Amino acid sequence: MEKSFDWGQLKRMGAYLKPYRRQLLPIILVTMILGTLSKLAIPYLISLAIDIAIFNKDGNLLVIYASTMLGLYILQWLVNNYRIRYINVIGQKVLYDLRYALFSHIQNLSFRFFDKRPAGSVLVRITNDVNSLQDLFTNGVVNLMIDCVQLLGIVIILLSLNFKLGLAIIVTVPLMFIVSGSLRKRIRWAWQDVRMKQSRINSHLAESIQGIRVTQAFTQEKENIKYFDDMNSVNKKSWDKASALNQSFGPIIELTAAIGTCILFWYGAHLIESQELKIGMLVAFANYIGNFWEPINRLGQMYNQMLVAMASSERIFEFLDEKPTVGEKEKPETLPLIEGNVRFDNIVFEYEKGRPALKGISLEAKAGESIALVGHTGSGKSTIINLLCRFYDPVEGRVLIDGHDIRDVTLQSLRSQVGIVLQDTFIFSGSVRDNIRFGRLDATDEEIEAAAKAVHAHDFISQLPFGYDTQVEERGNMLSMGQRQLLSFARALLANPRVLILDEATASIDTETELKIQEALKTLLIGRTSFMIAHRLSTIRNADKIVVLDHGNIMEEGTHEELMKQGGIYFGLVEAQYKFLSEAG
Repeated sequence: MEKSFDWGQLKRMGAYLKPYRRQLLPIILVTMILGTLSKLAIPYLISLAIDIAIFNKDGNLLVIYASTMLGLYILQWLVNNYRIRYINVIGQKVLYDLRYALFSHIQNLSFRFFDKRPAGSVLVRITNDVNSLQDLFTNGVVNLMIDCVQLLGIVIILLSLNFKLGLAIIVTVPLMFIVSGSLRKRIRWAWQDVRMKQSRINSHLAESIQGIRVTQAFTQEKENIKYFDDMNSVNKKSWDKASALNQSFGPIIELTAAIGTCILFWYGAHLIESQELKIGMLVAFANYIGNFWEPINRLGQMYNQMLVAMASSERIFEFLDEKPTVGEKEKPETLPLIEGNVRFDNIVFEYEKGRPALKGISLEAKAGESIALVGHTGSGKSTIINLLCRFYDPVEGRVLIDGHDIRDVTLQSLRSQVGIVLQDTFIFSGSVRDNIRFGRLDATDEEIEAAAKAVHAHDFISQLPFGYDTQVEERGNMLSMGQRQLLSFARALLANPRVLILDEATASIDTETELKIQEALKTLLIGRTSFMIAHRLSTIRNADKIVVLDHGNIMEEGTHEELMKQGGIYFGLVEAQYKFLSEAG
């Protein structure tokens, strides 16, 4: 929490402005020069109007001064209006680039990244944290430059008009910075704390919404509301604290300005008495002092914006600096069209150090073979699948496809030839057609329908209100589990993979539908290497090879008939399952 202000972070954020510097710099320079000159000229014209035109009762000259000031006010309004509109457009483009870069980077991160973070925490970085930079990019940076130039101009003018009076007023500025020094540090820590609290709330919200069925099923609504209320209260307190510290910055500037104004009129009256200063010049000084504290106040607000941006940028760049644990070599090969020979060579893998999930297994699948993975929960079945898709890399050993170490090839060329159907299938919001097309974006409507027919999904799709163009909600909540699984089958088959993975793919499908899919799979798996994970052992009896796993070790290997003859672990699993089904029947 107690980090020093990292100017490198701001410099890094500024890099996102570089693509627009040719558009920004001319506009900034022109508007800054015109706006600053017009603003700084007006107090001086007021002093001339008082000391010359009014003192000498020259009405014509007074009209000229007044007209000139009116023209400068109009010019100032036009310049500022154009600058604000133009800079807002550029600022939104910068936010677009940053959000795009963050989302694109997250898309390419490895599974380990998502294993350690809740979805809500990732979501808040892309939305809230990027949005919190809006004020900084849309007007903060430009206003900072303009205010600094304006301050410098006022200081030069004050010291030029009357050095002693100007110096007496400006000496109050260091006092303000000394008083506000410790406050700025506390404000920075407070906003960092706010961002952390908001991230936790968003994570809990995402989890609560996704788990609403479980919450209501166990009637835990009150407990969930109480837990959220506690988090919300903590967030409110942290926000109130940060906001209160933020607001205290303004009164410090106002107090310093009041002291400066008192010095102005006290010392200015003394100079008028000694005829070292005219009344018009004192009025000009008063106007310049007002213009002097105005940008300082804005700079104080700008500093607060920078503190908010600092807290958010740290969280954004934390994600952008995250490296994929599964990365490509500097010059990876493109995996050619594969036949489907797969070999796991002495694989050791652990999700957490010291807790191996696979303990030196070796497994081979020839092109076109179907391999069934069987075992209790936690035996290593899904881990083998994850390594084959290269969602993770093994600690020791190699995974080879047609003799190619999959760590030597591009992820795109590997995964484009591997199709996967998971038990917990994900349906995106959009049409049924778009969900199937996700397997291959250039597929025609005819190919989509052919894939759906092959897995017996066409019939239920045709009965939907708009057929293939029916819009499904996020996660496909309007569809049954079995229907979502059939869409996932169609999506995988449309991709025409050389290796097909079925991870409990028929677990959520009724017996009648499963029989249809089993018939379809007999045709569809011809010429493809397939890996099947299933707890319903009746679905894998026709596999070319059944591999029995236990605690990361291969215990048995063979066909259904061979393993039944051995009377080992697989035999026991089959007997136990048939006994359970007969008792349930």
